[in-house]
Amino acid sequence: KVTMKGIERELICPACKELFTHPLILPCQHNVCHKCVKEILFALEDAFADGGSESSNQSSPRIKISSSSMDRIDRISRSGIKRNSLTPRSSLFPCPGCQRDIDLGERGINGLFRNFILETIVERYRQAARAAIAIMCDFCKPPPQESTKSCMDCSASYCNECFKIHHPWGTVKAQHEYVGPTTNFRPKILMCPEHEMERVNMYCELCRRPVCHLCKLGGCHANHRVTTMSTAYKTLKEKLSKDIEYLISKESQVKAHITQLDLLLKETECNSERAKEEASQSFEKLSHVLEEKKSAALKAIEASKNLRLEKLQTQAEEYQGLLENNGLVGYAQEVLKETDPSFFVQTAKQLHVRIQKATESLKNFRPAAETTFEDFVVDIAKQEDILGDLAFHSNGLETPEINEEQSRVYNKALISWERPGKTDSADTYVLEYHKLNREEESATWQEIKVCSKSKVISDLDDNSSYAFRVRGYKGSICSPWSQEVILHTPPAPVFSFLFDDKCGYNSEHLLLNPRRTSVESRAGFPLLLGSEHMQVGCYTTLDYIIGDTGIAKGKHFWAFHVEAYSYLVKVGVVSSSKIQKLFHNTHDVTSPRYEQDSGHDSGTEDAFFDSSQPVTLVTLGMKKFFIPMTPASPKDPASRILPLPSCLGICLDCDKGKVGFYDAGRMKCLYESKVDCSGMMYPAFALMGGAAVHLEEAVTARYGEYHDDI
Repeated sequence: KVTMKGIERELICPACKELFTHPLILPCQHNVCHKCVKEILFALEDAFADGGSESSNQSSPRIKISSSSMDRIDRISRSGIKRNSLTPRSSLFPCPGCQRDIDLGERGINGLFRNFILETIVERYRQAARAAIAIMCDFCKPPPQESTKSCMDCSASYCNECFKIHHPWGTVKAQHEYVGPTTNFRPKILMCPEHEMERVNMYCELCRRPVCHLCKLGGCHANHRVTTMSTAYKTLKEKLSKDIEYLISKESQVKAHITQLDLLLKETECNSERAKEEASQSFEKLSHVLEEKKSAALKAIEASKNLRLEKLQTQAEEYQGLLENNGLVGYAQEVLKETDPSFFVQTAKQLHVRIQKATESLKNFRPAAETTFEDFVVDIAKQEDILGDLAFHSNGLETPEINEEQSRVYNKALISWERPGKTDSADTYVLEYHKLNREEESATWQEIKVCSKSKVISDLDDNSSYAFRVRGYKGSICSPWSQEVILHTPPAPVFSFLFDDKCGYNSEHLLLNPRRTSVESRAGFPLLLGSEHMQVGCYTTLDYIIGDTGIAKGKHFWAFHVEAYSYLVKVGVVSSSKIQKLFHNTHDVTSPRYEQDSGHDSGTEDAFFDSSQPVTLVTLGMKKFFIPMTPASPKDPASRILPLPSCLGICLDCDKGKVGFYDAGRMKCLYESKVDCSGMMYPAFALMGGAAVHLEEAVTARYGEYHDDI
């Protein structure tokens, strides 16, 4: 029999740190109380209503919303973007288990399954903890009697007399299912949260969740691979049973590892005390210049000791949980008691992954931390002029380098770095950044601890320059700082949109990718057919395409890439009042001589941009950026031709009636003109011949991918 006390750690909610109450299974396979999920979502809604301010999250001290979620709420609340009312708005949920932002989809909390097996095990634990407290009858007149059974169909508890009264022989209620006294009532059949009247009878291998036949026929799982519930039940149960049997058979090995970890804990204690004593003796020989460094060294050693003890203690507790009737194995044994396929499959997959990880850890046992503190020996032979930089540096820990090609700043900043060598790599990194301000002589660096080699930062100001640097840590040993890299933020908040495949889209000449983030002009057979109508010195009309989202107010920025092979591309903005004129131009041909901002030398140097044009565009092509002619432009055409940047940006200021065209890599304005923003403004693009435009992808903090092997 599994000891309930041994599996208590598996029954604690990561949000409220209490026993689960009506746990829900998140898409990341973590469990959270139904009440906790609602509180977190309510806190998010309050923060959204208050514009993402920190004060809106102080009413619920148990709940902590990630900074990335607060930044997204703040950005949306300040935006002047108008979207189609049919566009679904997803529910962003910061999982307290893995600290990732999870998208709950359109149905939000209503699309989550309850973990009935976990709920049942928690109820068993509660009953074991309060064995002396009886469950009373729900129907007795005061004073109520102690219940003897509970009806699963009625979701109520009865004493013997009340049960006979409410379940008489010869009636339908006499056929109800009854169990021993309990307060946990779960449905007999697991129903689909998407289609509430349908029971789940299949298992989606991609989403790793039970689904009904309607989900497979026309729902969100239509193109997913599914299997029958009985097959999933049999496969998962066989795998889980086999792995649990293996762990139980290795109980002696687990106990040996626990004994070894206990010795390592004691050895770490002794070595840390010895290291602190040696460090204290070294610093006592130094002058007053070393007093501050002495305190810092002692703190570093203490922090390293606590970190190592914590790792070793956690590892010991994890192996303790691998013993039979304890921890993870005990919890798994309780799950194996479940006979209903739907409820078992609902819980078994995530448990199977944990069992597999425990099995792999058992096969490749390695202590979680080192016991020696040799790196904390202080070299007192150094000269006094370098004592200010005294630290526990390791010669084998190389300085990381920020990869400027992979790092970029758009809606957020993505900073990536790499280490020159592959030996003695760092365990963690510290990324620091600060805003470059000419008025401030000394900048205050903001610090972020990172476990990977990249980090997304979302709290940067628009139209600013930031310096970034990174250093590696292996325990308490740190590398020198990397060389600082300066990146520039966009001049305005980033505007997100897709290419519109409805309004004026010419599918014969233009080709959109499925995500509607790239458009390519087809310089093929249709263009050859159109050449029959062409005259000397003329070319066919441009093919226009606009964004699917308009801008009503404020200042916004978007970026894109133009392929180097593109012959002719025009980019800019168009007003909603001029869209009809844009797509219903009566002219079949357009001559370069009358296309004043085409950028091609037409011989009419005295003609300037015509304000009656339906759009405000600049011309790109043949790896060049052509600045439109204005009264202030130089007469030499060559001075208006610039190299085409690898990434271009457009900044639209509706309030001031201006549009600017930027080199998005350096955030440098190449050309700016006035524009009439009286109506809704849309991004506009025009292509001719062989050409392609790709919208810049937003920087997102993606949560880890989960793989299914069933």
